[in-house]
Amino acid sequence: MKALADKLGLRVDPTIFFVSAGLTLLFVVLLVVAPGPIGNAFSVGRAWIVTNLGWFFILGVNVWLGFLIYAAMSRHGHIRLGPRTSRPEYSNLSWFTMLFAGGIGTVLMFWGVAEPISHYQSPPLPGVEPFTLTAAQDAVSIALYHLALHTWTIFALPGLAFAYFINRYDLPVRVSSVFYPLLRERIHGPAGKAIDVISILGTLFGVAVSLGLGSSQVAAGLSGLLGWDAGTATRLAILGTLSIVATLSIVAGLDKGIKVLSNINIGLAVGLMIFVLVTGSTLFLLRGVVETFGLYLSNLPRLAFWNDMLHGGGMGTGDWGWQANWTVFYWAWTVTWSPFIGLFVARISRGRTVREFVFGVLLAPSLFTIIWFAIFGWQAMALDGLGEAAREAMGPAAGSISRAVAESVPLAMFAFFAELPLAPLIQGIAVIVVAIFFATSSDSASLVVDMLCSGKPEAGPVHQRVFWGLAVGAIAATLILLAGEAGLTALQEVITVVGLPIFVLVCMMIPSLIRGFGVEDIDHITIGKRPALSEFEPENTGD
Repeated sequence: MKALADKLGLRVDPTIFFVSAGLTLLFVVLLVVAPGPIGNAFSVGRAWIVTNLGWFFILGVNVWLGFLIYAAMSRHGHIRLGPRTSRPEYSNLSWFTMLFAGGIGTVLMFWGVAEPISHYQSPPLPGVEPFTLTAAQDAVSIALYHLALHTWTIFALPGLAFAYFINRYDLPVRVSSVFYPLLRERIHGPAGKAIDVISILGTLFGVAVSLGLGSSQVAAGLSGLLGWDAGTATRLAILGTLSIVATLSIVAGLDKGIKVLSNINIGLAVGLMIFVLVTGSTLFLLRGVVETFGLYLSNLPRLAFWNDMLHGGGMGTGDWGWQANWTVFYWAWTVTWSPFIGLFVARISRGRTVREFVFGVLLAPSLFTIIWFAIFGWQAMALDGLGEAAREAMGPAAGSISRAVAESVPLAMFAFFAELPLAPLIQGIAVIVVAIFFATSSDSASLVVDMLCSGKPEAGPVHQRVFWGLAVGAIAATLILLAGEAGLTALQEVITVVGLPIFVLVCMMIPSLIRGFGVEDIDHITIGKRPALSEFEPENTGD
């Protein structure tokens, strides 16, 4: 395999690259040849996972959050993620925009209106009536539970592990390097390569699902603006077009491609948010932003540990109902992004301290997410009819956005903008924002997968990175074909199955980090000395 890699001009670990590429190609071929059996297999697998392991996903993310807070607040928070003299390469603003645009920018555009409205019209918590003020408060709280601190916890834990072991110990840029304290030199053998292959496949699938959702939203936007059909053919055409944009960004590189696109897009996204604030119910929304912080913090403990245990009549039903389609799906989907986002954030975070990293990655995007949902969520519910009295006063006009969400989730954002001034212009800008988020996710993922294969922080040859960009597009296209009319349900089934092994790997990062922090004595922390890898070796006590 090494000879073939050299012949193709690749700078990779041949085993990791060719096994990952081969399995990706095999999946695409099988899905084209036998979509029915493959779809049924994912359906059965997902049903078993949500029935038997849903509690594991929910408990796990809470444990991760607790560990991150401990790591930041302990004396190990002073550890610099790199040599003593290293300092951050990017400004705080560029750092935030890059991790945000490569993270869940697409998700906020997709769910910013759709999720609050979904929970407003179909409250998941027992005893809450739809379209009431209580339902509205719960809707915003639940959306933030899904997309604020807990989502960024799933990104931050792997990111911290990667930044610590790769930047501080100069280990290869691979997921397996995180497990050096547990596996030691076996990270270079079959066990380590298996971890890296699983991580690459999980990354490709996780980003591909996002691209499938993104193409659905762009298609819905173009359908509303231009009257185009939003079916499978249109989604595939959009996917192909935006894959070309992502490929051009890949060729341009991190600073000229991803960084520029990220900065442009966060500016456009903030512009949309300000537009909604100014043209919507401004005073109501300003009050809503403040109140939303309180709602989120007061409801978070209850929601974070809620397992929907009484759904379907109580114990023994094996029915996870709402939470299977929402929380478990979110955590499984997000964790498939964790090798990608984690390594990407580690790459752009060299030189920061553990405390800076944890609080930066957890708090800055979460604060933005809270403000985003406070503005988009509350304004959407106000336009739909906030409370029974408002809905009665609005008459037939009430419920326009909730009807759009019930008809098509990707249509939600555009139905929302249709109720505001300058609707065609703003809808067009929204299409551009979704498209650029799409491109930054794809090119960031391609860069990270390329690093996983080479083990080096430098970008590999252009054709090597382009290959992974095309691979992500190919998987997304086959998932769109698999989803067909089933849409989101089919994508949920795929990502829940793929997410389980990645979730287990991330759980194992905690004992590895604990072992790593354990060899850091006070001198290492205060003077910035990096411990040697030999400090992880067990002492030879003799016979």
